[in-house]
Amino acid sequence: MPIGIVGLGAFNPPHVIDNAQITTWTGATEEWIAERTGIHHRRYAAPGVTTSELAAQAVQNLFAGSPRALEEVALTVLATSTPDQPQPSTAVRMHNLLRVRTTTPAFDVNAVCAGFVYALSVADAMLLRDTGSGTALVVGADMYSTIMDRSDRRTVSLFGDGAAAVLLGDVPDGYGIHATSLLADGGTEDLVEVAAGGTRERADDAARAAGRHYFRMRGRPVRDFALHSIPKAIDDVLGAHGCTADDIDRFIVHQGNSRLVEAVAARLGVDMARVPLTAPHLGNTGAAALPMTLCHSHRERPLRRGERIVFAAVGGGMTAGAALLTWY
Repeated sequence: MPIGIVGLGAFNPPHVIDNAQITTWTGATEEWIAERTGIHHRRYAAPGVTTSELAAQAVQNLFAGSPRALEEVALTVLATSTPDQPQPSTAVRMHNLLRVRTTTPAFDVNAVCAGFVYALSVADAMLLRDTGSGTALVVGADMYSTIMDRSDRRTVSLFGDGAAAVLLGDVPDGYGIHATSLLADGGTEDLVEVAAGGTRERADDAARAAGRHYFRMRGRPVRDFALHSIPKAIDDVLGAHGCTADDIDRFIVHQGNSRLVEAVAARLGVDMARVPLTAPHLGNTGAAALPMTLCHSHRERPLRRGERIVFAAVGGGMTAGAALLTWY
């Protein structure tokens, strides 16, 4: 049987960072931030909170009405580029927080902001390989507040923290995930990075003094890559299933910022009524952005059986991906 999304859950930290706060940190005016990004608020986790804790809260919200179903999950794939620690994975730490006592697989995927599409594709393939194995959790969780240089208006104005989760399971023929498309271009690996903190460059005193343990992004070439690769990935999945953009009910696009989402919609020739936005009030939540936006869109206008949905994202690496599914 095909694999589809059969459950949703999300968690936003309560602490709101508005543009007035960004102005205090960076000197950029509130008008400049709003005009350039379309973002007005973002959420930060409290000091001491971990990515695994945000992820666990999203999963608890997913299973709020059926907690026993968590023990029936056969696989967990967690997308993040802000893990709790280098090892073990944030996924297994999340399992421990949730008191999951099964020995089912749990691991992380890092494709930066495209991580959720990568994780969704991996989980779909693994469930299809082991037919009848049960359900899978796919979680996107990031805490970019922990790697921001708060004096850099180009990045700190964009990012927030959050987590969201989907449950995958069997659905009838004609529904579920129809196609995925993933790509990576290592030649652009320096466009988005946290340079220090791994084996390539230690986060020693010199690196910290130079700010190389902070997130850096070259905005213009990243935007150019996104406006090329997101439509390409979408065209790939639409073509694989014999669809066109006119057949899609909702495009869940990575919320890099509101202006980027609007530019992608314009490039696709799609009205923004079919492109939900969470960036204005949540910012860019990294790997959480796609499932978060799906959850918020579902709350505002419940998904109907038979709706066709496209996920599409771009991330550091550079990476990109898209997925096409029919809602059950």
